[in-house]
Amino acid sequence: MNSSHQGPFKLKLGTRGSPLALAQAHMVQKGLAEAHGVEPSAIEIVVIKTTGDQIQDRSLEEAGGKGLFTKELDIALMNGGIDFAVHSSKDLPTLLPPEIAIAGYLPREDARDVWISPVASHPRDLPKGAKVGTASLRRGAMLKRLRPDLEILLLRGNVETRLAKVASGAFAGTLLALAGLKRLGLEARATTILGIDEFLPAAGQGAIGLTARQGDGKVLNELAPILDPATGIALAAERAFLAVLDGSCKTPIGAYAQVQGDHLAFQGLLLRPDGGDAVDVSASGPVAEAVKIGEDAARSILAELPAHGFKV
Repeated sequence: MNSSHQGPFKLKLGTRGSPLALAQAHMVQKGLAEAHGVEPSAIEIVVIKTTGDQIQDRSLEEAGGKGLFTKELDIALMNGGIDFAVHSSKDLPTLLPPEIAIAGYLPREDARDVWISPVASHPRDLPKGAKVGTASLRRGAMLKRLRPDLEILLLRGNVETRLAKVASGAFAGTLLALAGLKRLGLEARATTILGIDEFLPAAGQGAIGLTARQGDGKVLNELAPILDPATGIALAAERAFLAVLDGSCKTPIGAYAQVQGDHLAFQGLLLRPDGGDAVDVSASGPVAEAVKIGEDAARSILAELPAHGFKV
């Protein structure tokens, strides 16, 4: 039992209601219960409907950006309806409301993208002009970079919905995060796992992030035992990279950092939405400078953009 806790241990966890969000919420619930020696029921799961889940007919950038998956959870936090929220880290906006803090991250799952298709074992092997579905500008741009002839169409919805659309033949294939498939027990549905160097992931991909109220020391202390410092360092670099590039849903950006001992290795990529051009960067340095490494990598990309003739 958590000795510092006054009275019975009780926390309210806020989450979106998709199957993947609920799988992640239950992982957090289980981890906290074990860390504090309490029953899982002491961590109550509160499902909150977000605007992002309700809008399925257009891309997130058209609807207002990825904050649509976090806004209602932020409001519930600020109103005291929940004590903390569980997010897929790649859905967390670069700028959070000043009242909200990122408490940290669970150990990161595999960050790679997977290709799912009944037609081809790799996007490069698709028939000419094949239709590929994705909701991600980054994935769409990377597919077009590889195969400019492909027709990239919007495919929104939860993981099962997307898999069903591909299985039905509505699309020749799609790309999804391996981490999400693993958490849903669906990794066998992956046709091919794509290498980090080939398809650089989104910043934060594979990491579950927890947010709490800024300055809520009690809750932050209670979350601390399940958080992973190495994931926190990697994501600090990735999010710093995004922040300098103003990485909204409108710009296709990839970012991936890895901690090896006290050393951080970083890769970043910015693409034209049509995949016609891209600028990439690699950087490394001590983990203590994670934020600076990410920011400097982004500035080096910004410095190269005029030569490529495109603006962020």
